[in-house]
Amino acid sequence: MERGVSQERLAADSQVDRAYISELENKRGNPTVDFLDKLAKCLDVPLFEFFREPEPSARRQKALRSGRKPRVQR
Repeated sequence: MERGVSQERLAADSQVDRAYISELENKRGNPTVDFLDKLAKCLDVPLFEFFREPEPSARRQKALRSGRKPRVQR
């Protein structure tokens, strides 16, 4: 579900490191149910939304490329 919330904002609201949010997005993290409950409250969604299968017609979100943004030369 697209909420328009940055990893930085979600990390700050849930009091964890942004890298942990990234791990969860990339299916590398293993959150506790307590943490999922905290995320659900931050996102204002019911906890079961994290366990619901997406509709077959739902479009898959494009993955972000890994690594940091390149520095802009001034």
